[in-house]
Amino acid sequence: MIGPVFNREATVVPKRPKTYLARGLYLIALFGLLCTGYLVLDGSRSLATVSDSARFGGWMFLLLAPLQLLVLSSLAAVGSAASVAQEKDRRTLLLLLMTRLSGFEVVVGKLAATLLGPLAMLLAALPLFLVLPLLGGVSPRQVFSVFLVTAATVIFAGSIGTVVGLWREKTFQAIALTVLILLMLLGAGEIAIGSLNLPEVLVLALSPVRALAAAASPLGSLSPQTSLGVWSFTAATLIASVAVLAVGVARVRVWNPSREVRLKAPEPETSEEMETQQTPSSWKVRAPRQVWKNPILWREVRTWAYGRKVVVIRFAFGLLFLLGAAVIYGQMQNGTAYEPAARIGRALPAATLPVAAIGVVSLVLINALAVNAVTGERDGLALDLLLVTDLSPREFVFGKLLGVLYVGKEMILLPLALLLFLAVNGVMTYENMVYAMLGAAILYVFVSMLGIHAGLNYVAGRTATLASLGTVFFLCVGIAICMTIMVSFRGAFQLQLAPFLVMILGGGAALFASLGWRNPSSAIFLASFTLPLITFYSITQFLLQTDHLFVFFSMAVGYGFTIAALMIPALSEFDVSLERDRGAEGNG
Repeated sequence: MIGPVFNREATVVPKRPKTYLARGLYLIALFGLLCTGYLVLDGSRSLATVSDSARFGGWMFLLLAPLQLLVLSSLAAVGSAASVAQEKDRRTLLLLLMTRLSGFEVVVGKLAATLLGPLAMLLAALPLFLVLPLLGGVSPRQVFSVFLVTAATVIFAGSIGTVVGLWREKTFQAIALTVLILLMLLGAGEIAIGSLNLPEVLVLALSPVRALAAAASPLGSLSPQTSLGVWSFTAATLIASVAVLAVGVARVRVWNPSREVRLKAPEPETSEEMETQQTPSSWKVRAPRQVWKNPILWREVRTWAYGRKVVVIRFAFGLLFLLGAAVIYGQMQNGTAYEPAARIGRALPAATLPVAAIGVVSLVLINALAVNAVTGERDGLALDLLLVTDLSPREFVFGKLLGVLYVGKEMILLPLALLLFLAVNGVMTYENMVYAMLGAAILYVFVSMLGIHAGLNYVAGRTATLASLGTVFFLCVGIAICMTIMVSFRGAFQLQLAPFLVMILGGGAALFASLGWRNPSSAIFLASFTLPLITFYSITQFLLQTDHLFVFFSMAVGYGFTIAALMIPALSEFDVSLERDRGAEGNG
């Protein structure tokens, strides 16, 4: 019905062990969070009554539902964009377009094949969520409403990623534009809700966050307006997905092959043809360009290594930055930005959330750029040639690292300029500004080195991207979820120590599996288990607002050691996954 592209993927996916591994790890993570929340709550207040059990079930449902929406929608968006971009990098998409397959079979088939993983994980989590109504405080209707909103959001995110991947030439362009478009749509919806006096139905239809909160609330089954708003969001999201896919179906053979895939003129066969081609009217001689001592760095800096449309990504990030800066400026005008920071358990400084959001987005984009810096060479069959030249590992690693930081300079300098603006206007002290800038610089180097490390150790570009972005996601979001559980059920820390260690050690094991699965080392092992703990300590010190020097020092030590653990093996020799693993990947 959908086409051979989807049929092949549906036939191959059940034969891959990683399919069941991903589902199992996803369920284990959700079950671990559920058990951790129970241990934390039971340690401070026993679940002796029905009301306590119902309160616990309702709270855990409100925690797991948005986490599932964030994880699966991000996986669908990034996975679909990376999957299509990988087809284009390996020139296999051109072969599909040369067949008799229709545009519908190519576009929708590719989307359906990509969504097999996220939707299967969503269905696998349904029995776990249906356990929560047994505790009380949650009805089965709330569970099904949340899953309906999540499924619609996943389909829409995958549609955006697939169409953008077909539109853009490079993997980084596809991933970055997908993330920025989704964030800009979310921000535009919130601006419309805040500036216009819209009815409740339209408010829920414009925002997936609000629709999910309404679906998870018990009022969703009691208020007809709330229930109608949830259904309106689902219908509007599915209609928008169909519209996006219709554009992709209509334009897939117009966008591809792109202008970068040019047909070369045939070589001259006679002297007359050669004289004709050498006339001044047919071509112009260009002076040779001076290459630097490090040709890798020269290519990254002096050429359009990531495509000319990378300017579009810079412009889109600039718009997103202006949106966040406008929010901070509004807080400065009404005085909320100058309110003193509160203690833990109360509100953070008002400017923390928009600054953190801009910073996380820039870190994700820099990380995706670093992964693509290596996977693009492999998919373009250029990495094999680089390995047989006289380039040293030092030239390759530092060339890619400095090149990534240069290409993404706008995504680095704009957040740093925002910190300087806040310090000049008195929102933060100059001392804290210096700590924040130095800490941000360390994080940018870390995500860049992490992306290069993932690109060297994973053959498939999609796998490398998901592994690298997953690590960033865990360090940014996973630690925050751990702190949310610890703070929400306040009690004696000695009673919360056991579940806390379970989460930290489990996250460290997952981090070690991601970073050191191919070339494990003692340094990577130590970094994997200490980095979550150091991140937790840094966030805790920031929330306590005691002394930001401790925050910067712990981040500098932890992330600096991790950078060295990832960089030193890469500088010693070219140890890259090549054809043997690639064949295993294709047969798996």
